[in-house]
Amino acid sequence: MEKFGKSQPVKRIEDQRFLTGHGQYMDDDVPEGALFAAFFRSPVAHGRITSLDLDAAREADGVRLVMTLDDLAAAGIDTVMNAATVQNRDGSQAVAPDRHMLAKERVRFVGEPVAVVIADTALQARDAVEMIWMETDDLPAKLDVDAGGEPLHDQVADNRAFDWELGDEAATDAAFQSAAHTVALDVADNRVIITSIEPRGCNADWVDGRLHFAYGGQGVWAMRAQLAQKLNLDPEAIRVTTPDVGGGFGMKVMPYPEYFCVSVAAMKLGQSVHWMSDRSEAMLSDHHGRDLTSLAELAFDEDLNITAYRVHSKVNLGAYSSHFGQAIQTSLFSKVLMGVYDVQTTYLRVEGFYTNTTQVDAYRGAGRPEAIYVLERAMDRAARQLGVDPWELRRRNFIRPESFPYKTATGEVYDVGDFGMVLSRADAQTQGFAGRKVADAERGLIRGRGLCYYIESILGDPSENAKVEFCDDGTVNLYVGTQSNGQGHETVYTHFLSDQTGIPVDKITVIQGDSDQLPHGGGTGGSRSVTVQSTATLATIDVMIAAFTPYLADKMGVEETDVHFDHETFRAPGSNLTPTLTEAADMARADGRTDLLSHEASANLDARSYPNGAHVAEVVIDSFTGETWVDRYTVVDDFGNLINPMLAEGQVHGGVVQGIGQALTEHVVHDAQGQLLTASLMDYALPRAAEIPMIKFTSAPVPSTSNPMGMKGCGEAGTVGALAAVANAVQDALWDHGVRQADMPFTPLKVWELLNDGSNAAE
Repeated sequence: MEKFGKSQPVKRIEDQRFLTGHGQYMDDDVPEGALFAAFFRSPVAHGRITSLDLDAAREADGVRLVMTLDDLAAAGIDTVMNAATVQNRDGSQAVAPDRHMLAKERVRFVGEPVAVVIADTALQARDAVEMIWMETDDLPAKLDVDAGGEPLHDQVADNRAFDWELGDEAATDAAFQSAAHTVALDVADNRVIITSIEPRGCNADWVDGRLHFAYGGQGVWAMRAQLAQKLNLDPEAIRVTTPDVGGGFGMKVMPYPEYFCVSVAAMKLGQSVHWMSDRSEAMLSDHHGRDLTSLAELAFDEDLNITAYRVHSKVNLGAYSSHFGQAIQTSLFSKVLMGVYDVQTTYLRVEGFYTNTTQVDAYRGAGRPEAIYVLERAMDRAARQLGVDPWELRRRNFIRPESFPYKTATGEVYDVGDFGMVLSRADAQTQGFAGRKVADAERGLIRGRGLCYYIESILGDPSENAKVEFCDDGTVNLYVGTQSNGQGHETVYTHFLSDQTGIPVDKITVIQGDSDQLPHGGGTGGSRSVTVQSTATLATIDVMIAAFTPYLADKMGVEETDVHFDHETFRAPGSNLTPTLTEAADMARADGRTDLLSHEASANLDARSYPNGAHVAEVVIDSFTGETWVDRYTVVDDFGNLINPMLAEGQVHGGVVQGIGQALTEHVVHDAQGQLLTASLMDYALPRAAEIPMIKFTSAPVPSTSNPMGMKGCGEAGTVGALAAVANAVQDALWDHGVRQADMPFTPLKVWELLNDGSNAAE
């Protein structure tokens, strides 16, 4: 066994194969003899289909099949994609117009799939797609997030998908009327494209009445359930697998139309069918994130204690209600509505609108960055308007350590926290700002500092499964229900099992992404994986120890109650037998006790955990050009107990870079006709290594009480804090230059215009 491994920064096991080119992604394992799919997509944002000529495509070289919606319907499947809905403020149910897997009579965004071509090679399929001719009666494109405009759906005359609320509107209004001070700020949260390293892709094969569907996703069981429902198959007739995945970010959680079309094609042709999107296709058709505006208002008493918080958000859903869209834009937004501040009078109103763009699911953080961004921008504005230090205003309003467990106005129960301690650690690590600001000013540079104190609620599906299997060759398989998208799950799970059982790390293999191997799994999303999966692994270990104990008691000649396991060996007073688990498995195998060679269990967490922390960004602006960059970045996080600090820090680094990217460079742009102008990496500006500073990370744990390990999820924490920290830093830099409203992204042109536009000057 590797000693002293617990909670240590162990290097990633999977990096060996990734860095040597041995990863197995969707395009690395195309079945021999597979056919290839390509999709004809709408070239216009809004129009009625008047003709669709497929003849040339059907006659093209290598083409085996061309399908439209009519062909899918003729195959007897349910062609309508599932969509989540919420309840409106007036008690009615929000609308969810049908979204078919291929366009029906009308197209509603550039990139909407209209037809699919299956051919012998990918090039032949793409060539045939170019031969499809579609004519449309073009309709006006609606791009603004507001009621009215050209209706996208006949049953939604004003394009408002939902109008939802949470909190006590009357009490909040009364608190504002009696407040000593009020602050209001309009906050824009710009639209982003997820841009995972590996685009979406899938493969389907139909053999002997059973569908094998492989895709780059974030969980296999939910996808299997969707396939069974839409294709009218028994779930047991479907196997879903997932190979290595090059980034998910929540975008790869939900089913997409392409997956069902490829599956139907495989069933019709009796051959494996493969599809992989290219980068521009992904940018057009993947679900985007953010794209909302919010009016945030805070009320204070004479002592600058927050008495009420009110938010009115308008969010873009894209052309349709998606699998999770409405739920994410409301419930997850509300989970962290209150942040870390002690206030019980709140009101949130969220309106969702349809536009002629691809779907928006608020991913790359699933609602949490949006909520914290709005609150922390408002807190920063309040501090400036009320003449108080932004750090002190937060300290004054923190929930006190002695107040935990603390029930928020939205019904969340925070189990533990020491926000003041975490902020003090961040303060101590960021001293010297004033001196740096003066030195920069002498060189014509403007330096600003921004703070964000975030909290998020993590869990997702609270249940998870695990299985441990002892193999004949002395190795051990650990089956898990989550799905790594690059986070390092294999390393975490392997070392966790080794720490708890003494099984050597090099003998453990983590098996994930196969619906045939476990009865159920919750997949990856909502920063749930390590917390929930480790809890399930602990439960499996308990089952395993309980199963081996009576067997070994008999071998040792002692009572069952005398046998104890010390995380490495079984021991009992009066016996010189001290077998490890692998040795005990060898003994059981020799005795024919195959029932002791496989153990599984499920676990369910009844409560969430609440990671939180302080992000401090320092930006520098060239006053002559508007160029803006992040010069220093410090994070102090309370993730509870860490299993592997190195991987936690890596997750934070990646999340912070995402946040910096959105704050400074990333921005989705459509023209007036709904054409996506940022549909390639030449036009969509991802952050580059040269633009990112060293990121200082410190763990300040307050162990959670909601799970046995005291952990708190960390997957999205970097992004949640980075947006507001960078934006507040830019606003701080610009404040003394008369700029009172600064919204992301802070491109050089925008910042230069803010500095030189007299309308932003202070009165």
